[in-house]
Amino acid sequence: MCDSGSDEDITAEDGGSTESVRKGCDPLVSTQRSKLQQRRAKLNQQINRELRLRSGAENLYRASGNQKVKETVALELSFVNSNLQLLKEELEELNSSMNVYQTESETVSVPMIPLGLKETKEIDMTVPLQDFISEHYSEDASLYLNEIRDFMELRQAMRTPSRNEAGQELLKEYYNQLYFLDQRFFSPHRSLGIHFHWYDSLTGVPSVQRALAFEKGSVLFNIGALYTQIGARQDRSTLTGIQNAIDAFQRAAGAFLYLQENFSHAPSLDMSSPALSMLVRLMVAQVQECVCEKVILNMQNNDLNVLLQAAQEAARVSDVYSLVLQAMSVPLLKDYVPFSWISMVQVKTHHFRALAHYYTAVALCDCSSGELLNISCTQINVEPPSIYSFSAGENILILFHFEGKAHLRKAIIRHEEALRLHGVCKLLRKMDILQEVLSHAHACSLEKYSEIDQEDDFCEVAEAPEIQCESHTQQKPDITTPDFSGVRVTDIFHRLGPLSVFAARNRWVRRHACLVRGEAGLGLTLRGDSPVLVAGVLPGGCAAEAGLREADYIVAVNGADCRWAEHAEVVHALKSCTERGLELDVITLQSHEIHPVKTILKSDIALPWKWYFKIFWRSPPP
Repeated sequence: MCDSGSDEDITAEDGGSTESVRKGCDPLVSTQRSKLQQRRAKLNQQINRELRLRSGAENLYRASGNQKVKETVALELSFVNSNLQLLKEELEELNSSMNVYQTESETVSVPMIPLGLKETKEIDMTVPLQDFISEHYSEDASLYLNEIRDFMELRQAMRTPSRNEAGQELLKEYYNQLYFLDQRFFSPHRSLGIHFHWYDSLTGVPSVQRALAFEKGSVLFNIGALYTQIGARQDRSTLTGIQNAIDAFQRAAGAFLYLQENFSHAPSLDMSSPALSMLVRLMVAQVQECVCEKVILNMQNNDLNVLLQAAQEAARVSDVYSLVLQAMSVPLLKDYVPFSWISMVQVKTHHFRALAHYYTAVALCDCSSGELLNISCTQINVEPPSIYSFSAGENILILFHFEGKAHLRKAIIRHEEALRLHGVCKLLRKMDILQEVLSHAHACSLEKYSEIDQEDDFCEVAEAPEIQCESHTQQKPDITTPDFSGVRVTDIFHRLGPLSVFAARNRWVRRHACLVRGEAGLGLTLRGDSPVLVAGVLPGGCAAEAGLREADYIVAVNGADCRWAEHAEVVHALKSCTERGLELDVITLQSHEIHPVKTILKSDIALPWKWYFKIFWRSPPP
């Protein structure tokens, strides 16, 4: 995914006039993404065509008994498979670009794995929403054109969020507005006919659904993906940058975990449970990597305890990336996850295991206190020096020197494997920073080994023990669940009335009544606010004669809308009733509805279908 827009708030120029752009939106990204999506769509079409050709050729090969025909088909199959491989490599290069999201700092650090945003098509909701307002709310839909336009502009803006906190707030604002849209317009009794188009984050394959849950899940996915981009862009050469990266990756993990726990039956593979589980593990691994970088950044003058702590943290990073690799290797994801991601995880697994051996070796070789070193080695489960046989006159530090040398040999082997895996992947070879980091770490291990290598070392350890991690770490990854309450929004369609009554799930009957004050008063009692409820009607009183009933809601007095009015305001309006009376508009919620359903009884097995009715009771109004 290429995303080359600026992170700052910008303005769009059109014919010399400057138009304000919603905060958190980056419209320049739209052009880049549309070009990318067109290229991906074209590649997917070509891949599907080649797959059909291959399927037909394989069927012909199996069905034919002519050897010459089989040879011709086999040759054609080789060409088709070659084309397929080239097309898939080109598509993967589009889908797994990591360089564009990395920090622009000149500091050399291991690149992180960010996630591109899911793309979506623009939707015109004007006609469906207007129809629903006219039919369900019995309102003049033309009066709500501004609200519909505001919502569509918000959706358009969230398609291109800027890679900063303002972009996150924009996505969360739209996510919160979807709650109100769901309550207002998505009725269980009818469909709006709005189709939500979203493209897979990694493959670009489109998915279409009418369910608003798909829209919510896709926005939540983009919230997590945007956090991965924010984390990858941090300058991790400072403690502040590392902490910001940790916070971003923890929030990304929380978004993916929340999506996995609350949304099911996703139509696209990137939102499936195995994919989300893998993404959560990947984010946790990148948090652990940042924690390790923090320890290394605090390292001064080869302090013994810091060296051993760095070794343990590096070993932990290697372990968690091994778990990520297992999650990527499940059957559903094996051919889905980009090869560059798998290669990067493999490289990091070996790279950080090599660093663990390197820091252990430096601690063992440069220590000055054998007693302190023995205690520290026990903390990271390195074999104690008692495993060696030596004469009483030998210095114990020499034994640590031998074990350190063994760890260096293991570190060099791991570094070389990381460099080999880096060279296998075409995309990783283009990442100069990664090449520089791996080569520098390899050179440090070689330099240290040549520094301590002596020709008269005859008592060498054949194999260094693996460094086992304890349960504690300097900073345990804390998955942060998305907090949508921090972005407060106002219901765009609040003029339709309070949601407790005026919602898509409710049905009501609206009536007009003329209320005239009698000698005994109006003959009714009121309760509540927004809207005010008729709590009781005096039999034979003025309200009863006007047709008011208990549980009616007063929505207008003398033509003045009072759906959002407080109790005191409505009481004051009713007290102003003169001999000419008051014009009231009230609504009555329908407490139950009758729907025909098909049911089969044992006695009906040999009979045609019969219609039965089932009553769906609703809870009484508040």
